Amino acid sequence: MSGSDPTADVGGFTGEWDPSLIRRLMSFGAPMFKLYFRSEVRDIERIPEGGALIVSNHSGGPFTVDVPTLWWKFFETFGWDRPIYTLGLDLLFAGPLGGVMKQLGMIRANRENAAAALRSGAAVIVFPGGGDDAMRPTSQQAVIDFSGRTGYVRTAIEAGVPIVPVVAIGGQETQLFLTRGEWLAKRLGFIKRFTRIEQFPVSIGFPLGLSIGTYNLPLPSKLVTQVLEPIDITKTFGKKPDIAEVDTYVRKVMQAALDELAAQRRFPVLG
Repeated sequence: MSGSDPTADVGGFTGEWDPSLIRRLMSFGAPMFKLYFRSEVRDIERIPEGGALIVSNHSGGPFTVDVPTLWWKFFETFGWDRPIYTLGLDLLFAGPLGGVMKQLGMIRANRENAAAALRSGAAVIVFPGGGDDAMRPTSQQAVIDFSGRTGYVRTAIEAGVPIVPVVAIGGQETQLFLTRGEWLAKRLGFIKRFTRIEQFPVSIGFPLGLSIGTYNLPLPSKLVTQVLEPIDITKTFGKKPDIAEVDTYVRKVMQAALDELAAQRRFPVLG
């Protein structure tokens, strides 16, 4: 166990993380991940005790299942008293569901919140690629692309924690994404102003078929998640690491692992 305090003040959210709520949700949802998506999470035990920044690619569009897929194996391995937080967009905290998001360990995505959570001894999940990654075309599902974002490296350095790379495949096959649709999002500027969403993807799936800016139900694509060896930044890059060099290394390690998962995949959706 991490020995961290789940009631620690993380980014102003004191004691809002509620493992009992997550446990209830997972008792209901775990069969879907295990049976419908046939989720497989490999080497979860590589996540070290104490603060750790879990850096992952993001998949599945608006119905991304990266976090709950990791949850069930994380809690199964480490127990329900080890906090795990996820950095999320401001949109997730708008409206009546904002409080629920906080109870589920969602915290607003900024370096201050992330550092506070990491210093409390919690594991923190970050998807540097964000919506660009989650909405990428299915043809690019085996590509690691953080859109030039390197803030996660600074966060890990400032908090003094290792980076734990994680790669996942299958999420972009829950529907067939054709394009992110940034051009359409720009044309519909009023939507972007209210939601801060920069993608309006075009996809094909069930039951709507061709969908523009709307979303089909997720197909039962097999999801495979691989946890890689933790990266001790100081040990690997010295006391004054170069941000760009660390980022390049992390993405290189992740790309090699994702290439391997892609090579093991025989059929779309079936896995």
